[in-house]
Amino acid sequence: MKRAMFGLAGLIGSAALLATSPAWAHASLVNSNPAANAKVTAAPKTITLTFSGKVAPAFSKFELVMPEHGGMKVPVKTTVSKDGKSIIGTVSTPLAAGAYKIAWTIASVDGHKMNGEVPFTVG
Repeated sequence: MKRAMFGLAGLIGSAALLATSPAWAHASLVNSNPAANAKVTAAPKTITLTFSGKVAPAFSKFELVMPEHGGMKVPVKTTVSKDGKSIIGTVSTPLAAGAYKIAWTIASVDGHKMNGEVPFTVG
């Protein structure tokens, strides 16, 4: 009987540790401005990606790419917000009409790496 109780206690303890472990802290993209597949009439001067959890600033960024021009990159300076949940990019030159792709890479504070893309069109 004691052996069963210790086994049950161990199982409950393990479950509690797993439920509170950092693995549950993976950040995922929850919002973007411009939105995915949006067609904007005015070229954005800033781009914001918002995640469900904090990201590690040293390993979190995005690039702005023009797929119709051989993947040419548009210079963007990115920073992570004070709350750690958003990456804000300032576009250094006005965007011309055409298709763009925000290619992002992040690391959650638990070290889990993720990446993705957000396409949008100007014009």
